[in-house]
Amino acid sequence: MWEQIRSNRIRSVILVIAMGMLLVLLGYFLGLYFFNSAIGGLVIALIVWIIMSLFGYFQGDNLMLTMSRARKIGRDDHPRLYNVVEEMKIASGLEKMPDIYIIDDTALNAFATGRDPNRASVAITSGLLQKLSRDELQGVIAHEISHIKNRDVLLMAMTSVLLGTIVILAWYGSRFLIFGSMGGARRRSSGGGGQAQIIILIVALVFMILAPIMAQIIYLAISRKREYLADASSALYTRYPEGLASALEKLGASTGQLKSANKATAPMYIVNPFRKKGLKFADLSSTHPPISERVRILRTMAGASFSNYDQAYRQVHQRGGSIIPATGLAAGSIPLVKTKPKKELDEPDEIQRARETSDLMWRLNNYKTNPCACGVKLRVPPGFREGSITCPRCGRKYPV
Repeated sequence: MWEQIRSNRIRSVILVIAMGMLLVLLGYFLGLYFFNSAIGGLVIALIVWIIMSLFGYFQGDNLMLTMSRARKIGRDDHPRLYNVVEEMKIASGLEKMPDIYIIDDTALNAFATGRDPNRASVAITSGLLQKLSRDELQGVIAHEISHIKNRDVLLMAMTSVLLGTIVILAWYGSRFLIFGSMGGARRRSSGGGGQAQIIILIVALVFMILAPIMAQIIYLAISRKREYLADASSALYTRYPEGLASALEKLGASTGQLKSANKATAPMYIVNPFRKKGLKFADLSSTHPPISERVRILRTMAGASFSNYDQAYRQVHQRGGSIIPATGLAAGSIPLVKTKPKKELDEPDEIQRARETSDLMWRLNNYKTNPCACGVKLRVPPGFREGSITCPRCGRKYPV
């Protein structure tokens, strides 16, 4: 799949240039209006472009994790999740174990981020950790690790930062123009020769409306194919496409809204975080392929190789054209794991997973646990100032 890695690197460069041109044009019109010279606006736009490109490259992953309010965990915090990530890291041939983060949100979603495979992270919501079985969790983690393997994460992190920059500049610039023109309109008309300023104002306003839309189109143009490739990689790594298919059905049917997501970061997630009506609404997502279509492709696969996925893709779409790079198609068919063995004794059910996840989030939020003799776990919040706590079931008191 080296073609995909090379393609993502080339796209990263092209995207930075395209976004930069939008910023430069935006600065050009703002400079004409505010400074009566395009030079000032161009200089400001170029400086912003360079700073945000460097920031997106070196700190885009940290920004994404911070915005998502994700908490880093280790092996001892959640051994089952750590083991699943480790298994998929080995299956994918990834050089380094990615960091693992948890987002305290009942919505079902996940994303990967990082500059390269040596500095990468996988983040999942607590809701996802609670609802998915081990097989389904493997499918989702394998999907996200493939984004790291294919260098998708750098491309999407940089697009998030640059798109956000254009939207913010256009928003503030339009308001400066509108409110600034109200005070200066009379001065320009009374002094004569204000027609040029009016034309510049109109052009600047039109461009600032179009710039975020154009940036969004560029952004979304690169997001769909990478999801198909990540699904294909997940099937290859797990040899069990049904795991990801079942997980996608649960994600698509969920109506929970991810509070920390926004339009700039939405394509980073495995499914659209803004769906409101379950699976049917998710199929209308512009940032991701339809979930129902992704599920059909995975369940049509006759094997676990990239060529098997490509055949299933063309069968579902009923048209020619390959979705997989040439090196992926060169591999032969790889047998599927048709049925998974019966649940192991240590495989938790949904109730156990809910308790496991709840305990993890209490610890991450620095709550202390005091077990009572009657079996109740008493949670003591950080900063609790009372000298003792009382069990609500049996009335026993315990010192804090």
